[in-house]
Formats: sequence, C-alpha cells, structure tokens
Amino acid sequence: MDVDAYLRRIRYSGNVEPTYPTLDGLLRAHAKAIPFENLDVLLGRPICLDTGAVQRKLVGEQRGGYCFEHATLAAGVLEAIGFAPVRHTARVVLHRPLAESPRAHMFLTVPIDGGTFVVDPGFGGLAADRPVPLTDGPLDSDTSHWMARVGQHWTLRTRSAGNVVDCWASTLEADNGVDFEVGNHYAATHPASPFRNRLMLRSLTAEGSVTVMNREVTHAATNCLRRSVLADRGALRALLVAHFGFDLPEVESMIVPTIDEWR
Repeated sequence: MDVDAYLRRIRYSGNVEPTYPTLDGLLRAHAKAIPFENLDVLLGRPICLDTGAVQRKLVGEQRGGYCFEHATLAAGVLEAIGFAPVRHTARVVLHRPLAESPRAHMFLTVPIDGGTFVVDPGFGGLAADRPVPLTDGPLDSDTSHWMARVGQHWTLRTRSAGNVVDCWASTLEADNGVDFEVGNHYAATHPASPFRNRLMLRSLTAEGSVTVMNREVTHAATNCLRRSVLADRGALRALLVAHFGFDLPEVESMIVPTIDEWR
C-alpha cells in the first residue's frame, strides 16, 4: 500500500497517528476526493479486489468505485498506519427485506480508545462521511447516521428526505476475503444486481454534490437542488470530466439496461 500516494489523492496533510481525529479526517477527505461509480461493471470489466488493483484504479487512475473497492482501499491504508480495521459484509435493506437481500455490501469497523466505529465510505449517496459510533441509537437529534440493534443485527440508519431509513444490516461477523469475492462477484455479474442494470454515480463538490441515476443528474448545494437529464453518452463523458475528475472515452459505447434511449 502506497500510503503517501493515497494521501495525495485525497488531499490529506494531517496527522496519521492511529487516533480518532485521524480516522475522522481521513474518512472526510476520502469522501470528498474519491467518487462512487459503477462504470466498470456496466462496461463488462472485472472488479478486482486485489489491493494493488484497487490502488491503481482509485488512486493512480483517479477513478472511483463501489463499496468493495472503497472499503478494500480504506482498510489497506488504515492497517498501514497502525489501525486495526475489521472487514464485514452486510445485507442492503433499502429496497428489499432482510430475508431477500444478499451479503453484497462491504464496510469496516475500527476499534479506537475502548470504542468501536463503523467506517463505510462506499455506500453511495447515503454514505456517512464521518465514523459512526457502534452504539445503539443516535447521539442527538442532529445525528446524520447512527447504528440500531435489531435482534442479532446491527442496522445503519440515516435521514433521507425527512424520513429515517434503514441502509444495511449486519451481524458484525469478521468476514474472510472469499466472502467479499463472492459478494463482489454477485454485485458485478448477477443479472439481478442493481449495479448491472443502472448507472449510479456520486461525487462531492465544493458546492455540494453531483448524483447521477441513469440519465437523471442532481446538483445539490446549500438550499439549492437542480435536476437535469443527460442528452447522450457524450454528455455523460463531459460530466465525468467536469465533476468526477477523470475521462473515460469508453462510456460513449456503454450499454445501460434501464436507460431505454440514448441519442
């Protein structure tokens, strides 16, 4: 793991001692610098979770990725500077019940100073950009993300459009590398995987964020929400350059099943 290259990529120049302020600073910088995107899945490219491959893509090529890539990169960096992250799988329950959701999400827990924090940089538009304490319930009414104990599962909750939503649920087992390979294979190749059927992008900007769902683009800033529709694949490519920090000519021939018409 080339920690210095990663720190340059996320534009972080703070302390790297294994403390809570470091973890908080790294996660916030990571969220701002490395976007969420599933372009390689739609292009039919394999998603490799080898640390070197993830580092080449997200750091060297200035690309983004989805949960398995974000979490693999974050875990490698945290281990390299003295943290002890634990890797977990979760079942995403945003749009389907727990019993119907596969273990197709990856996140971390990090023990610090007698407490444990959830680190989840790869959950797209609902990702927490701060470590989430592994305690039952929100700390106060302003808490954006919190954990809730429901039976044997811990559930990540957040507020969206004024409502409390459940994001994912996990038993918090420490999973093995093969478990992430299985989940990653499902997410990247199964016909029912949302990553195979939808274009999903999100990048944080100086003003707020840019989110893409299929052809719909949402620019969010303080007290301002602006929506538009991508005209064609050329417009998508230009959007990547302008707001995501990379150019990918291949998107001009990309197939997205849920987008009926590209002119």
